[in-house]
Amino acid sequence: VPDLVTKQLPAWEPVFKRYSNELYCLAVVPKDDPVKARVVVQSFLDLYAYERGWEVLKSAQDECKQFIASLNAMWFANPTIEDISSLLNNRRFVVLEGPPGTGKSRVAEQILRDKYGGNGLITQFHPSTTYEDFVAGLSPDVTNENLRFSARRGHLMEAAAKAQTQSALLVVDEVNRADLGRVLGEAIYLFEAESGAPRSVRLPHAIDGDQAFTLPSQLHVLATMNTADRSVARMDLAIRRRFAFVTMMPDRQVVQANSTPTGVTLFDALCDVFLEFAPDDALALLPGHSYFIVPNQDEAILRTRLRHELLPLVDDYLREGYLGPATAALHAVRNQIADAAQSSHDIA
Repeated sequence: VPDLVTKQLPAWEPVFKRYSNELYCLAVVPKDDPVKARVVVQSFLDLYAYERGWEVLKSAQDECKQFIASLNAMWFANPTIEDISSLLNNRRFVVLEGPPGTGKSRVAEQILRDKYGGNGLITQFHPSTTYEDFVAGLSPDVTNENLRFSARRGHLMEAAAKAQTQSALLVVDEVNRADLGRVLGEAIYLFEAESGAPRSVRLPHAIDGDQAFTLPSQLHVLATMNTADRSVARMDLAIRRRFAFVTMMPDRQVVQANSTPTGVTLFDALCDVFLEFAPDDALALLPGHSYFIVPNQDEAILRTRLRHELLPLVDDYLREGYLGPATAALHAVRNQIADAAQSSHDIA
């Protein structure tokens, strides 16, 4: 039983101790509100029937689908722009992590634009990103007739320069695709949100005659990290502790507002597979809502997205066996997606 539940229901402690390994779900029926009590009991029985695989009466199918969809939506409580901005103000260095297609990069760009007035910059890490790219390094001086190298600022130093007189945000997209230990070098010492006095490091090369580098307190860093990418190493614990982490998961409300009935149905089907059958760590792979978003609820565009974006991703999951015991269930949903996308080749 999750700690969150046990803390909310301290009077149930004896029950949790005795039946914690057997409890699948529980419901507290309010004694002073008959209307709410009826909803709780009905929902509990609906869930029991759903888990048992009982066939739903035709007259109640729409209500049942709505109930299951509301359960799926409740699993993931995504942070707001205000939540993330507040965390940046308190912790300075934040990572948005989550499955592909959950809007991490879009949110980071929106925060830079709306909360920092565009004061900052965006960079994207990749396996070839180096210390010289991010912090400082030498580059050929093309303005001189003789071949010579000059020290130049990397993205971190450029962002720091923007934060001398006002708050600035450095957005680092796909932060885990680079070797962070090598990219940060001695500059990792500067990433301490609560260090008291400003920290300073000595750079290998002097920039404008000065080898000392200090991160301004008004510089914030917002990074994004794709948790589904198994081809990259996990973030080093020494680096990880210097950042606050915010998890962004697929949002059903976004799908419902920006997709078609087919898109909503397929999204719910994928959620069912990952929530009901897959191991807990597989939630990091659940395809995000952006795979289902289409302008003007255009079914033709949805079919194209399903065929060329979502279907290849699901096929990768199946090929690599990422979902373990849920493979058969995912394969069934994969066939649903393929059926919905089969006419996409007619779409330009």
